[in-house]
Amino acid sequence: MSSDIHLENKVAIVTGASRGIGEAIAKSFARNGAKVVLAARKLEGLERVRDEIQGAGGKALAVACHAGEPDQIDALVARTIKEFGQVDVLVNNAATNPYFGPMMNLEWAAWDKTFDVNVKGYFAATRAVAKHLMERKAHGSIVNMASVVGFMGSPLQGIYAMTKAAIVSMTKTMAMELGSAGIRVNCIAPGVIDTRFASALTTNEEIMATVKARNAFSRIGSPEEVAGAALYLASDAASYTTGHTLVVDGGWTVSL
Repeated sequence: MSSDIHLENKVAIVTGASRGIGEAIAKSFARNGAKVVLAARKLEGLERVRDEIQGAGGKALAVACHAGEPDQIDALVARTIKEFGQVDVLVNNAATNPYFGPMMNLEWAAWDKTFDVNVKGYFAATRAVAKHLMERKAHGSIVNMASVVGFMGSPLQGIYAMTKAAIVSMTKTMAMELGSAGIRVNCIAPGVIDTRFASALTTNEEIMATVKARNAFSRIGSPEEVAGAALYLASDAASYTTGHTLVVDGGWTVSL
């Protein structure tokens, strides 16, 4: 297998691609040769990212898809195959965190929404792409976005953290089950990244002081720094890497 990090002749689906980490991953993949299918609930944001990728000479398709609805995920994979003939890489990045507060005060609607998008959606997309790859007898790479909060007690983010712990577990099991088909399944666990999604953390001075005090670089990360990890795991350079969770947190969890 090639040790070069590129995605030439690959087709990649990136969920949650309208902003933040998903946008950075999609643009990185396109710069490195992939045809990229951008997915998120709202088409408007995706079209902006698509236009920017195409303006830079890349190839991209925008598809509205609710990541918590398995039927829409199946339609996303089918649309990708219709437009580009195949899927080689899947990045499960779309996520939601509608509740920020003590677990004791959680309402079931927030529980259902969080698990539907963050767990069921990842599983549904992984299964749909894996079935396609097995039918093609093709190797492929699936990259799941978890979080360092899945490894630790996470007051105020308890339900979100539970879903991310579930993704780490799913990644390991799917890696074992799909390895014989040449399908790699890996995970990225970012720390605090400067995105709108993380604004409940990044706008809280007390939380940021704690994060930066424990961080080896004394700063939070950028979406582009996560995108680099996704590019490696998606590429053939990582051909002997599966079931792994790559932590991208500036050293925040080193002392755990």
